[in-house]
Amino acid sequence: MIEPQVTIVVVPRERFSFTHESLESIYEYTDFPFKLVYVDGASPPHIQSYLETQSQLRNFQLIRTDYYLSPNRARNIALSYVSSKYVVFIDNDVVVAQGWLKQMVECAEETGATVVTPLTGEGQPVHERVHCAGGEARIIVQGEGSQAKRYLHAKLLYRGRRLKDVQSKLKRQPTELAEFHCIMVRTAIFEQIGLLDEELMNTKEHVDFCMSVIRAGGSVYLEPSAIVTYVPGSLLDWSDYHFYMLRWSDAWGISTLQHLQKKWNLTEDELGVGYLVWRRKIAIIKPLMLNLPFGQKSKLLQKILVFVDIIFNRFITSYYALNQLRHKKDSTSIRLYQHKAST
Repeated sequence: MIEPQVTIVVVPRERFSFTHESLESIYEYTDFPFKLVYVDGASPPHIQSYLETQSQLRNFQLIRTDYYLSPNRARNIALSYVSSKYVVFIDNDVVVAQGWLKQMVECAEETGATVVTPLTGEGQPVHERVHCAGGEARIIVQGEGSQAKRYLHAKLLYRGRRLKDVQSKLKRQPTELAEFHCIMVRTAIFEQIGLLDEELMNTKEHVDFCMSVIRAGGSVYLEPSAIVTYVPGSLLDWSDYHFYMLRWSDAWGISTLQHLQKKWNLTEDELGVGYLVWRRKIAIIKPLMLNLPFGQKSKLLQKILVFVDIIFNRFITSYYALNQLRHKKDSTSIRLYQHKAST
């Protein structure tokens, strides 16, 4: 039996409630041989049960931790079980279109690309609005000598445009940016650049990765005939809220940005903590206000809830730090459910 060229690695992004739809789309619309490794970072019991059942039925490798995982940590755990020529990293809230994987492999084989990004959509209905069609990722230097300032420049191309309006303009071509919603990577690159940087816990890890690949002499290509869609949505379970608040926490964000600045010798970062508060405001605070019988448009109430969010966010991250430290000392904290993962 010939081993597949590709291992698909699914990791948690920011919620668990879209797990079923995402996994089913992979098996329904993928017509190219693959192995699958699924990393389950402390999903709630009903999701855990679903994944355990599916790993047996579909014969994929399931790795479970009893604590939440940052994205790069989850990807690195999975890389220990990847021996194929290519690895696809895909988030657990992504739906794929027919033929997506075959098109990405053909791009890599024909161009020698180190990284291939599909045309990534956003929202529902799926595959109708663009989230990312490649982009720009580089360091910009302003000034000279001791006055020089280094900034990180990252830009998604065609974001928010209707797919049918831009698809004819897109072609397979080199690009600087690919997002971890879904990317295919030539596995050998990790021998050059090492594993993914786990100190980048919740933002710009894709920018860091693409710049590291290009700095090592690799290339990033857009393959617009391969289409996937990232589906943000409502936080349906308590576990979604807890995980989301940690995933976009101030503590993880501050640590990430400080590390990124040191790593690339940057002057500053324009997003900061305000960006993370904004994400929680959109996903948690505004939906909460809409469900209240009073004060839905009250700016004062919104300010109070933002303040409560910041305090509660600190509690969650402190609790997580202690819990993770306990699990790191426990050799059984990572459980492997399945050893064969081909389809």
